[in-house]
Amino acid sequence: KEFGADVTCGEMAMAANLLQGQPSEWALVKRHSSEDLFGVQLCGAHPDVMTRCAQLLRDKCRVDFVDINMGCPIDFVYKKGAGSGLMGRAKKLAEIVYGMVGVLDVPVTVKMRAGMQEGRQIAHQVIGQLVGAPRKPALITVHPRSREQRYTKSADWAYLERCAQAAAPIPVFGSGDILTWEDAEMRLSETSVSGLMIARGALIKPWIFTEIKERRHWDISSSERLDILRKYVAYGLDHWGSDTEGVERTRRFLLEWLSFLHRYIPVGLLEVLPQKINERPPPYYGRDDLETLFASPSCADWLKISEMLLGPLPEGFSFLPKHKANAYSV
Repeated sequence: KEFGADVTCGEMAMAANLLQGQPSEWALVKRHSSEDLFGVQLCGAHPDVMTRCAQLLRDKCRVDFVDINMGCPIDFVYKKGAGSGLMGRAKKLAEIVYGMVGVLDVPVTVKMRAGMQEGRQIAHQVIGQLVGAPRKPALITVHPRSREQRYTKSADWAYLERCAQAAAPIPVFGSGDILTWEDAEMRLSETSVSGLMIARGALIKPWIFTEIKERRHWDISSSERLDILRKYVAYGLDHWGSDTEGVERTRRFLLEWLSFLHRYIPVGLLEVLPQKINERPPPYYGRDDLETLFASPSCADWLKISEMLLGPLPEGFSFLPKHKANAYSV
């Protein structure tokens, strides 16, 4: 919110786990005081579970919308028919939307991929079914990649436009490969999407929202970036506590974020603007030692940054990033 995001959404939460009262799952739907337009994203395969969970959220949480996850590619979610697996279960999806819209007094939205299998785009068909249903989602977000594709190819924005046309009059938000204000402006002007959902771009540079709104590149300094990390760590310690367990939990989340943050190339070092999200730059030296450290793709250097902010690593510490084949242990 500090950098201009209009809408924020909690991390995907499993509906069944929320109904079971799992504290770790309930932490995913917690709203921060700065979030003035906040939603919760639910993942599940069964209409009764999703509807009961929607009722629970209505009674226990202060949310502005509830999103149905139809994009998660993780195997154990997909094989249960949830996440992206829900795209192939039209009847179940219709029942889930019908039940959740019926019990909630806030909008129900859905987020989906282009499809499940590579080369078989079905989102426009799923959207057509949603448009024709007796109870409809208020908004549809499409990430135009398949479950199998992941990030191996660029997002297919031409297909996203087809989805936006199929969804009318339901508004569609687009997502995929947006890292600069030029990317955002191009997608909004060349398609009929009503808005954008920023994902990896916000992890690589959280100030992207400021850039989009002000139509400029922010040549942010290394000290300003360090201040962002300090604030992030403070949020973590406030949430999990400043004891050993809280510090190490905060450290792990920080390290996961650093696996994205290092991909940012400072504007002042670029020969050609803008940076493209799927390009991997060669190693480079920053304008100061801290900027060089932030650019490192090495887990060992991420750990150094974590020690700057959270103190020495505990004995026996190991870390394997979820999104990078680069492990480290001590």
